[in-house]
Amino acid sequence: MSNPYHAIVWMDHREAKIFALDGDVHYVRADNPSHDERIHHHAGSIGSGHRHENTEYLRNVATALAAAQEIVVTGPAQAKIELMDWIKRHAPQIAAKVLGVETLDHPTHGEILAFAKRYFHAKDRMTPQLP
Repeated sequence: MSNPYHAIVWMDHREAKIFALDGDVHYVRADNPSHDERIHHHAGSIGSGHRHENTEYLRNVATALAAAQEIVVTGPAQAKIELMDWIKRHAPQIAAKVLGVETLDHPTHGEILAFAKRYFHAKDRMTPQLP
């Protein structure tokens, strides 16, 4: 990905779509698509019933976001939280650039970009600007 100032990532457990507001889009896909299968805990079964984090996928998403200066992380479920937990532990320099984490179900590319423009515009208005 180029060096965007603003970037928004929409992700689930299968794929991350990273948008720069200049129109550049970068995709990161999980190597193990079965990783997204629903895991349910049954009484008497071994294991917690929780999905194990896909560290290679999370690392690749974080790497793709590294050049951005301001980031918003979005998605429909837990993947965005897992990403934030991972980058807080392993890439705090990227975590410092994340302005927010928002729930977005399954928007179109245009809806993601429109959301990002509104989000960053509102954040810019609330942030003191340098002279």
